[in-house]
Amino acid sequence: MNPRVKNVKPENNYTLLLTFTNGEVRRFDMKPYLEKGLFKELKEESLFQTAHPDGLSVEWENEAALCPDTLYLGSVAVE
Repeated sequence: MNPRVKNVKPENNYTLLLTFTNGEVRRFDMKPYLEKGLFKELKEESLFQTAHPDGLSVEWENEAALCPDTLYLGSVAVE
């Protein structure tokens, strides 16, 4: 099982700076998702900035959410 999201910081270029429960800090690029479903609404910068951890993953005020495994496996380590 992959670690879960402990903290999230939305960045200006539609990326998320994620801290996982195993202590890793990773960056996830949301741009490929912004043409799909509820994620289209996240093109509005103020809505994108509402990203917050929900205990397992990341959720936004419009109820869009991503699987924690998608976030972990699709992100790159930050050094």
